[in-house]
Amino acid sequence: MSIRVSVPATSANLGPGFDSFGLALTLRNTLSLTLGNPFAIELTGRYSAGIATDETNLVWQTMLHLWQLAEFPVPRASLLLENNIPPARGLGSSSAAICAGLLAANAAAGSRFSRSELLQIAVGLEGHPDNVTPAFFGGVTFSVQTPEGILPRVIAERPPLTAVAAVPDTQLKTETARAVLDGKVTRADAVFNISHAALVVEAFLRRDYALLRLGMEDRLHQEQRATLIPGLKPALEAALRAGAYGAALSGSGPTLLALTGTDTEKRVGQAMEQALAADGLSAEIFFLSIDPEGATVTLPTAKI
Repeated sequence: MSIRVSVPATSANLGPGFDSFGLALTLRNTLSLTLGNPFAIELTGRYSAGIATDETNLVWQTMLHLWQLAEFPVPRASLLLENNIPPARGLGSSSAAICAGLLAANAAAGSRFSRSELLQIAVGLEGHPDNVTPAFFGGVTFSVQTPEGILPRVIAERPPLTAVAAVPDTQLKTETARAVLDGKVTRADAVFNISHAALVVEAFLRRDYALLRLGMEDRLHQEQRATLIPGLKPALEAALRAGAYGAALSGSGPTLLALTGTDTEKRVGQAMEQALAADGLSAEIFFLSIDPEGATVTLPTAKI
């Protein structure tokens, strides 16, 4: 039996929504799991370099974790991983691996866990919900931490926007980007981010995307992370001057994300690329849409 899982790239925070906001993008990694085969991990796709092909592979480790929770015997299985999401760039590559592993292992175990239950497991592995929530559910999302776990909410499924991602050719590990953050937040900065996060939600609910220009401003993490990403501020400012509705650091970076209309996407991408180049940072520009579907699982006879 073969199981195919497809998981979208994601962009987290959207400026003020630290560890809460995220959106899914039309760029996907896929996992093909074949049960009954001798253990093997085969890699394909543009971003396969450096990914483990032994039992330390993150997808496989995640699958083992799920089977242990389900008290399901580890089956003989081979994996084919197609890696199209740039790793360690702030586009949710680790979240995609975790979601893919959980969904494939769950399907192999007879779908013992619901998608909401899988989300809770994923957050336990990833540490925060901002990427895994849109990876599972698609669209533009925010996540609420409650005593019972994460409450996922989809704000908008398919807003008519282009997500222009400026992806530098250097990696930035999440733990490195988190290490520069100050553990203390002033009341003024907390109030600033709360009010601006509310404006982001209003922009999507009312489809008034011009509100994103102000709404996507942040005081909790981007200023500190700018020390790790040359050209961050000039590139975001260049995107806005070129006509983007809003722009922010994608997750922990180094990718920068601008949300814009199709009529200005090329101009915005060029402006971001040139601004980064002026600070010595080479970047590839991706023109993506917001993915409404989230992760999919395809079985031999059904798609769930």
